[in-house]
Amino acid sequence: MATYQRFEDLPVWREAIVLAERVEDFIDAAKDRITWSKRDQIDRASLSVSNNIAEGFERGTTNELLAFLYIARGSAGEVRSMLCFFERRPKLRDFISEISNLKSTAESCSRQLRG
Repeated sequence: MATYQRFEDLPVWREAIVLAERVEDFIDAAKDRITWSKRDQIDRASLSVSNNIAEGFERGTTNELLAFLYIARGSAGEVRSMLCFFERRPKLRDFISEISNLKSTAESCSRQLRG
């Protein structure tokens, strides 16, 4: 098993940061169709995944790392839940493919964090 010296080298952190980037791109593209509060919530939740992985890694103890990984996994679930909501909104039907891809990325982060 690989030993990582920096959180930036963790495959799950790399995927989580891509999730945050793509969520930001999505909310920029759909900003006129999503309320500010929902844009803010999904933006914060998506960035919370990578931030909690990083914070847990930097804490230095296994117990703290695990606690922050659980929080990161919860944030990935929150992102997925919001995307499920957006997927149901008729005014976002033009973004169905992008939403589906984001859900897959969030789910992948959750799977890796569970492992």
